[in-house]
Amino acid sequence: MDIPLSVLDRSLRHDGQDPAAALRRTVRFAREAEEFGYHRFWVSEHHSVPGVAGSAPTVLAAAVAAATSRIRVGTGGVMLPNHRPLVVAEQFGVLGSLFPDRIDMGLGRSLGFTDGIRRALGHGTAEAADFGAALAELLRWFEGAQPAYPGVHAVPAEGLRIPAYVLAVDGGADIAAAHGLPLVIGAGRRPEKMLRAVERYRAAFTPSAQEAAPHVIVALAAAVADSPAGAADLLLPEAWATVWSRTRGEFPPLAEAAAIRARTLTEREARYLDEARQSQVSGTGAQVAGALGELVAASGADELLVSLHTPDEDARLESFRRLAELKIPAPARR
Repeated sequence: MDIPLSVLDRSLRHDGQDPAAALRRTVRFAREAEEFGYHRFWVSEHHSVPGVAGSAPTVLAAAVAAATSRIRVGTGGVMLPNHRPLVVAEQFGVLGSLFPDRIDMGLGRSLGFTDGIRRALGHGTAEAADFGAALAELLRWFEGAQPAYPGVHAVPAEGLRIPAYVLAVDGGADIAAAHGLPLVIGAGRRPEKMLRAVERYRAAFTPSAQEAAPHVIVALAAAVADSPAGAADLLLPEAWATVWSRTRGEFPPLAEAAAIRARTLTEREARYLDEARQSQVSGTGAQVAGALGELVAASGADELLVSLHTPDEDARLESFRRLAELKIPAPARR
């Protein structure tokens, strides 16, 4: 068996592109991903980020699901600390009712990037600390067993089976294990940390009505091109946006790779850029297949969730087409 490949699209903007164009691009890309044979297509939640148009993932997921017919559609993810569990249940209940057996409920516990965003959302660190409790409440709304709010029902979610996924770093793996849910975790630039979290998740996993055994999805940025240099260029714009965010506090629209290469970087920028690129996988098809095979073998991943954001739309589509054609062996059962 080959490991399933899925897509995470964060609706990143390009220099000079308005948010509406970025969102329409996401919906168009979902149709392409379906044709390429990807298993899932997930969208994300970010607030007040200049370079990211995706702020309302359940709304965008509805547009994606309506534009496609087979691929699973979900969120990577809805940030549960920003919302009341009842509202999240209702939103996914609507999605699941309109698009049965195609919706995934990916859930994270990240907060807004700044104090101002957190104040505007009306939620902060207390809600993030209560993620496990909020997750339990959310799942109970689907079960119709919510003792804290007698007589209140999540319509039309109640009774639906919308699979939930926990987006996690480090400690979040324990929450996924305790609830018997799949773990979605980034490969990261320090893979040993990710591997420790995955092993802890598997060791502590408690079977649930949704999952009888642990299920691990590893997320990463990857690009395939004719040459290693060409593939690396595809990943450079997002890596540089990450550097800009770390040095200036704001994630910007994506710049062209040539413009980034022409910059004279400070020592700090060069160090951050190197760090940002350590977790990326790029190269020819054979090189990427080898690297992903090693990642799957080391982590025992059951699935890979791949992202690539770059201003060159044609090259991006070609990379995803080539990636979908790669054969990545599934890991031995652990």
